[in-house]
Amino acid sequence: MTVPGDDAQLPPPPSVPATHEPDRSRADRVLVAVKRSRLARFNAGIGVSAILISLIAAFSIARPHEFATGFNARTLTADASSLMVLATGLTFVVVSAGIDLSIGSVLVFASVISAKVMVALGGASAGWSAIVLGLLAAVAAGMGWGLLNGFLITKAKIPPLIVTLGTLGAALGLAQVVSSGQDVQVVPAHLQSTIGIGAAFGEIPWLFVIAAVLAIVFGLILRYTRFGRYTYACGSSPEAARRAGVNVDRHLMKVYVIQAGLAGVAGWMSLAQFAGTTIAGHSSDNLNAIAAVVIGGCSLFGGVGTVAGSMVGVFIPAVLADGFLIVGLQAFWVEVAVGAVLILAVYLDLLRRRSANSA
Repeated sequence: MTVPGDDAQLPPPPSVPATHEPDRSRADRVLVAVKRSRLARFNAGIGVSAILISLIAAFSIARPHEFATGFNARTLTADASSLMVLATGLTFVVVSAGIDLSIGSVLVFASVISAKVMVALGGASAGWSAIVLGLLAAVAAGMGWGLLNGFLITKAKIPPLIVTLGTLGAALGLAQVVSSGQDVQVVPAHLQSTIGIGAAFGEIPWLFVIAAVLAIVFGLILRYTRFGRYTYACGSSPEAARRAGVNVDRHLMKVYVIQAGLAGVAGWMSLAQFAGTTIAGHSSDNLNAIAAVVIGGCSLFGGVGTVAGSMVGVFIPAVLADGFLIVGLQAFWVEVAVGAVLILAVYLDLLRRRSANSA
């Protein structure tokens, strides 16, 4: 028999746990944003590659007997090789949400140190042992500046823009102090005849081979290794990276050391190409490298970018400069075109970020 009111004494039915619909919907929005961001970066990469291919096709049609030749291709790739190495290292820095304005001056300083070492070991008649020691000296000289940049940025908490602007002047000034303001015009003959003007298989400049190998190696490191994942994490959200157990300061110092070490390699390559230092010839290398990585899809806000994209970004200004010269246009138009493309690339990156944040 049921007594009225007994139902009130019965335990209430098991409560259904509150749904986490808000959290689920937020997670879905984040997932959609990530997918859209990846798709946007993929489409951007296709777009930049299409621009490069279109430029090559246009100049080849306009001047087939001058632009579309093996000699011109060898010259173009050799001239772009040092910038390829700089852009490879700068990709790591920009992906980590940093910037480095000093790379051109670090290149000059490293080339001066390398040249002085090779002169001391025999000069023009020096052999491969002196050349290798010159390379190691260039890398060490570059890494020293990278360590200084990284320390001031991570420990002294000075913004990267200010630190690298300061070391830009300091590295160039010390290079002039060491060289007494004069270019070192004595380098081993083997360095120029093989690395500088030599070609693998008779067709591919050794300078380009070195730059391409470095780009492939560091591109794989950025894409597939823990170090690369940490670099993306530091650029996307340093605080989240710290909570995940990443020593952000130490990692950023490594990134700046790698960048400066590669600038040292680029300085050694410049020595090989020009048979001496070119102290006054690298004033715009920092801006050209930044333009290359941004045009190639790296975000100045960090967390986005690939070495492959940066390599495409290197060759757009290089092809423009070469093509304009061949068709008879003034070289000054290259700077105008590169500046316009750089601004457009940053603007498109802003649009992608806004789209991802509003998703």
